[in-house]
Amino acid sequence: MGFILLALVIIAFVILITNISVVQQSRAYVIERLGAFHSVWGVGMHFKIPFLDRIARKVSLKEQVLDYPPQPVITKDNVTMQIDTVVYFQITDPKLYCYGVEQPMMAMETLTATTLRNIIGDLELDQTLTSRDVVNTKMRAILDEATDPWGIKVNRVELKNILPPADIQNSMEKQMKAERDRRQSILQAEGQKKSAILIAEGERESAILRADAEKQAAILKAEAEKQAAILRADGEAQAILAVQKALADSLELLNEKAPNDQVIKLKAIEAMQRVADGKATKLIIPSEMQGLVGLASGIAEAVKKD
Repeated sequence: MGFILLALVIIAFVILITNISVVQQSRAYVIERLGAFHSVWGVGMHFKIPFLDRIARKVSLKEQVLDYPPQPVITKDNVTMQIDTVVYFQITDPKLYCYGVEQPMMAMETLTATTLRNIIGDLELDQTLTSRDVVNTKMRAILDEATDPWGIKVNRVELKNILPPADIQNSMEKQMKAERDRRQSILQAEGQKKSAILIAEGERESAILRADAEKQAAILKAEAEKQAAILRADGEAQAILAVQKALADSLELLNEKAPNDQVIKLKAIEAMQRVADGKATKLIIPSEMQGLVGLASGIAEAVKKD
């Protein structure tokens, strides 16, 4: 009897221990009682009633990633390409995730493929290659709305790779090469244009500097000529003043000596000689001075002979 009681106690203890569950962080357990939904266990230690409760599903509440393999899609201009998609999602309602749809991951993959085909079918090839952000935004909005009844929140959708057919890739590479060559030609032309502009500006600046230098030189030369003319004029004025002063002094001396008429006539003749200065071809001498001139000429000839 004691052995049976001990065995019952051990069995009860084992059942008690096995029905204690600890829920880790970022996880949730969906509990069913007698086959119907009962509750959702959060983080912590919980106890389920033996033979009545069961853990229907253990759900991770972390953000998860689904990387789908490349799938064929057809664009609006009938080009078939391979596109692989990456979906970032998070389970927000474990109950809906458990009972909303059968095999949620397969449902997500199918929904992603059909949504991608619908969106790409409205775009041409060039738009598909240049509108990744638009496609990502549309897909995220559609998938997020469609998966709300499943307790799933779609955070981001990314087009991982877009692979057009080989012949189209070759055409695109040729087009890109032609575009690069065109841009290179434009850059070279712009460089030559800027170089010509800089050369012309340099020549213009050089011409302006030469003109300024010539102008300054002309101004300095004119200033020098002006100063020289002023100095020459001052010298001539000083010489004239000296001559006039000497003449005045000589006249003053003559007046002091009281000269007679003969001396005055001789001075007049000297003055006339200075006036003629050897350049006049004719010189008119008053009659009263002609005898005196003859006398002076004879004296000069006599002096020369001696």
